[in-house]
Amino acid sequence: MGGVSWETVPARPHPALRPGVISYRGVRVRLDRPRRRLEAPIGAATLLLGFEQPVRISRAGRPPVSLVSVVNGLTTTPALGEHGGRLSGVEVLLAPWAAFTLFGTPQYELANRSVDAEEFRLGELAGALAALPGWPERFALLDRELLERFRAGVPVSERVVHAWSLLRRHAGALPVPRLAEEVGWSVRHLENRFREQIGLSPKAAARVLRLQRARRLLAAGHGQAETAAVCGYYDQAHFSGEFKAMTGCTPGEFLVARRLPAAGAVTDRLAGEATSLLLAPGRGALFSKTRAGRARHADRPAIMRPAESGPSGGQGD
Repeated sequence: MGGVSWETVPARPHPALRPGVISYRGVRVRLDRPRRRLEAPIGAATLLLGFEQPVRISRAGRPPVSLVSVVNGLTTTPALGEHGGRLSGVEVLLAPWAAFTLFGTPQYELANRSVDAEEFRLGELAGALAALPGWPERFALLDRELLERFRAGVPVSERVVHAWSLLRRHAGALPVPRLAEEVGWSVRHLENRFREQIGLSPKAAARVLRLQRARRLLAAGHGQAETAAVCGYYDQAHFSGEFKAMTGCTPGEFLVARRLPAAGAVTDRLAGEATSLLLAPGRGALFSKTRAGRARHADRPAIMRPAESGPSGGQGD
């Protein structure tokens, strides 16, 4: 295959922490062409500790950034990740409150942003990981380093952790006043602490979690009307509008893209989650109109066709 190769190491949780707090996976991609991916919002902060070439990350309303190692806070809009065909590193997924502890900064400063990991003194860790001979050794180093940083980090409010757990358990379908009542705070105090330690307001975080559930249901074969009703959207039009605002495409376009053969080349960022779309190279926008003779497919995602498809994994893989 002319030097084309790829390797993804399944995500594993940190062995000393409860599930869902910190997990990571390894990725190594060698392609003969650039790669572009659309990443939908997920209910986790992420840290990519890269080993070689940078990833270019574009978000609406922000200038693109090109970084080898990058920290991403929670997001409510999609991101476009691009690289030149070479990518390797470790992607760390963090409960947002765990990111608050680990990075020691208010999470609203990271929301809808991609920040150089060097700002958090993580460049040396990325270099140390790259120098190790294999994934077992890298994960062992991460086990030690992240646990040490986590234990020495900024304490998080247990009420915030409880509120986040409740919101996740209800897939975002929990009114903010009730959430505040459950944790014993006023709505305003909950909102302030949530933005500080989660990164988004409770309402915005609920939108992300509800969208995650909707994507899971769609990917499992449920219809759009049923999904809208189950997830608590007002109607199908409300669901479609929220979906497009947060992913860049409608539910129908997302399903078309996920069902094409090229979708098999995408490794989603969360197990069991439909989080990513592979995009065709050389397009100026994430989504564009098709030719006039195919009007019923207008705004179809600029996805990879089967002949263009290739392996993928991790942010911008």
